Formats: sequence, structure tokens, C-alpha cells
Amino acid sequence: QVQFVESGGGLVQPGGSLRLSCEASGIIFRNYAMAWYRQAPGKQRESVATISSGGTPNYSGSVKGRFTISRDNAKNTVYLQMNSLKSDDTAVYYCNYEWTSISKADYWGRGTQVTVSS
Repeated sequence: QVQFVESGGGLVQPGGSLRLSCEASGIIFRNYAMAWYRQAPGKQRESVATISSGGTPNYSGSVKGRFTISRDNAKNTVYLQMNSLKSDDTAVYYCNYEWTSISKADYWGRGTQVTVSS
């Protein structure tokens, strides 16, 4: 069955950078559009970046110009390079298929915690 394993989170100061990775298994990865989502304490999970099966990225307004999504189909892995981090970026980050509605997703990995704090 499908499995997503996220990694790369941590504690970083405002203005710093992190690179998240998500390895997928149990699917033909290259066929799927993928996305990074995040959930901050007390808030709903939201999409921050998507990438089509062909590699076309798209970003939410809150991260555009700071985050870069990419994928390596040979490694079944999607990445999120996060620069100029802000305290508002503090959240648990997850990868998953690109869903038109997040509520349709019935499986989530454990995610990786990103904390931006001085």
C-alpha cells in the first residue's frame, strides 16, 4: 500500500533554510502529481506547493518566492526547499498526492516538524 515518509524538519532561526524530503512507496510515483501540505497548531491543514507529474510547480501565495518544490522520479522522492523562513511557517509538513480537496485524503504519513524560532 502507499506510504509517504517525510524527513528533514528541525529547528531553524527566522531567515534560515531547510530542505524537506518525502519518499513514496507502493505507487508508480512518476504518474502522480504530488504536493506538500502543512498544519500549524490550531489550524487546518493547507497545501503549500504542488508539482505535476511532468514537473510543473505551483505555490500558495504565502510561500511563493521562498519555497521550491521539486521531484526525482528515479528516487520516488519529492522535495521542498524552504528559504527565508518565518515564524508563520512553523508547522508539521506532510507530502501526499495533489488532492482537489484535502478531505479526500484517507492516508497521511507522520510528517516532519518545522519550527522557526529565535
